[in-house]
Parts: sequence; C-alpha cells; structure tokens
Amino acid sequence: MNPYEQSLRDYQDNLALEHLPAVKNMAYKMKMRLPASVDIDDLVAVATEELIKVSRRYDPKQNDNFWGYAKQRVQGGMLDYLRSLDVVSRGDRKIIKDIEKATIEYYNKYQEEPTDEYLAKKFDLPLKKIKKAKQASEIYNIMPLEEQLNFFEDIQKKVEEEELVEIIKKELKNMSEREQIIIQLYYFEELSLKEISEIIDITESRISQIHKTIIRKIREKLTKRELNG
Repeated sequence: MNPYEQSLRDYQDNLALEHLPAVKNMAYKMKMRLPASVDIDDLVAVATEELIKVSRRYDPKQNDNFWGYAKQRVQGGMLDYLRSLDVVSRGDRKIIKDIEKATIEYYNKYQEEPTDEYLAKKFDLPLKKIKKAKQASEIYNIMPLEEQLNFFEDIQKKVEEEELVEIIKKELKNMSEREQIIIQLYYFEELSLKEISEIIDITESRISQIHKTIIRKIREKLTKRELNG
C-alpha cells in the first residue's frame, strides 16, 4: 500500500469511528418503531458493518459530504436486514390484512385493540401464527410507504413508482390535517408512535389505528385502480 492509499485508509477509518455514535443512534431510533422480537444488538451490528463498508468506498475527491453519502446507505442496510428476518408468504399477507381490518373495527367499537387470543379465536388460527403475523406487520410498517403498498397488495400490474407517489399525494390531500401530520412524522421524520403521541397528544394505540386506516385507504385506492385497468 502506497503512502496515499495508507493515508486514505486512515482517513476512512477515522470517518467510521467519528460517525459511529450517529449510526448507533439511527439503529436505536429505528428499534423504537420495531417489535420486541428484533434485537437491538443485531441492528447496531448491521448498521456498524454497513458504516465500515461505506467508509471503505468513500473518496473525498468524489464526494465532500461523507454523512450525506453514508446515512442513506446505512439506513438501507438496516432495512435489508429487517427484510431478511421473515419471508411473508401470500397466505401470511392475507392474514396480516385480515388482522389489521379486524383490529381497526374492534378499536372503533371498543376504543382499545383486541388481544391476540381474541384474534386467534376469531380467525380460528394458532396463537403463535397470530403473533408471528403481527410481528411481520410491525416490521413492514417501517418500510418505505410505496414498498408497503406494493408488497401487501396483490397488484397484477405493478404500479410505476412515480405514479404511485402521485396516488399517495392525492390521497393524503383528501385526509384530515391530523392524518397528514401522522404520516409526515412517521414516514418522513421517522418518529416512533410514542414520540408522535407526545407531539399531538393522543394515545399511541389511537395513532396506530389511524396509521393502519390511512394505509388501508391507499391500498383500496390502488386495488380499485388495478381492477378498473
């Protein structure tokens, strides 16, 4: 390794060390939005590994903003890890959708979420299956909105990303100010339900139901669009 290469390697290593606290903070922030089954140590390890990989590829001559270069890639690395945790089958997708629909209906009636035992009895499924489906749903709830919508819907003709973004924007305009704020804070500011609850002063459970209702509305819009060709 020549002097320039060694100097660059030292610079890259220092960058990784310098930004390690920020990357750990990203992992902990993401963990706040995930089910207990996701281990924070695993998430931090994935984020750190991705940071090191990014720092090794970084050349200040090509890009003078390391954190701008690295942040999105570290985030992407953690999302890839979460995608790898569980492969949701077509049948599981239906279970997740059925659970979400039943949960919204139950909440609207009783102002609280149904227990796993209630859902297991309602759908005549093992309790373990209900818990697994709910955990998968929680994980996919933090994925990019457009990915969620295309993943869970059985859309035969995939919607082009630009068109999907326009559909989402149009639907959001038709929603209440509170609904728009929740989507903004959850997907774009990446706040947890607890943090959003503290900002707009309604319960986490209620925010969760509003969030699920919003996603369902957009999915229904996409499904109608597909059926109408």
